[in-house]
Amino acid sequence: MGSPIDSWEGAAAYFTGAGGASPFIILLIALAVCFGAIAYGAISEEKSYSKHK
Repeated sequence: MGSPIDSWEGAAAYFTGAGGASPFIILLIALAVCFGAIAYGAISEEKSYSKHK
């Protein structure tokens, strides 16, 4: 398999979002979703347990 790239001269990489606030915001959203799912599951399990007790 050949590559259509003949030369790497002039190639550059652009990293967008590095060092910005977006990784921290995404981390906070992920943590909130995880803790929310755990809390919802705990409340749901407690309701089910008390109903069948």
